[in-house]
Amino acid sequence: MLFRTRVLPALALAAGLAGCASEGELVVDQGVGITAVLSSCPAVGIPDYTGDVTVFRTAGDSSFANLDMTASMTNLRSTCNDTAERVYSEATFDVHARRTDVRGSRTVTLPYFVTVLRGGSAVVTKRVGQVTLTFADGQERASASGRAGAFVDRSAATLPEDIREKITRRRRPGDVDAALDPLADPEVKAAIQRTRFEVLVGFQLTEDQLAYNATR
Repeated sequence: MLFRTRVLPALALAAGLAGCASEGELVVDQGVGITAVLSSCPAVGIPDYTGDVTVFRTAGDSSFANLDMTASMTNLRSTCNDTAERVYSEATFDVHARRTDVRGSRTVTLPYFVTVLRGGSAVVTKRVGQVTLTFADGQERASASGRAGAFVDRSAATLPEDIREKITRRRRPGDVDAALDPLADPEVKAAIQRTRFEVLVGFQLTEDQLAYNATR
C-alpha cells in the first residue's frame, strides 16, 4: 500500500505557532527563533490513490462503456482525546457515489481500512470496516457517512525527557550551539519521527483498483 498522504497535521513546525498550543503540548520559542508544537494526537489523512474507487461491470475492461460505479471519500474530519494514557483519535468522512445504470433500487457496500502508522512507515494496526450506500430507483447518486477510530499509546507518542531538554534548553549568546537549530540534530529528528503517528483511512481496494487509480 502507498502511504504518501494528505493529512491534517498534528506536528506543526512553523514560526508564530506558540500562541496556538494547548496545555500538555511542547512549545519551543527560545534559542534561535524556532517554534515547534508537538502533540500526542496523531495526524489523520487519506493515502494517495485510496480516496476513490471505480467499479466496472466486467473484470479486465476499464473502458468508459463498461463503467458501473464510482465513489469518492471526502470531508475527512478528526477529533482527538489525549487526556488518558491511550490517546483516542476518531475520524469521520463522507462517501459520494455515482452509478451509470439508474434502473431499480440498489445497495452497495464498500470496504475501507483504518491504519495506524508510526514514523511514516511502520504499520501498528490495521482494521477493515464497511460503508453502505443505497440508490433509489431512478437515482444516479447516493451518499453515506463513515466513522473510524484508533488508539495510540501516549508513552510512544511522547518525546523522552532528554530529547525535550535538548529542544527547550535556553541558549545564550556565546554558547557553542547558540546558532544551531536543535530540530536539525539527527538524534532529535529521529526521536520526533518515532513519536509521529498517523491514522490513515481509505478504500480497501483490489490490486487492479489501486493500479487504475495510480495510472488514470
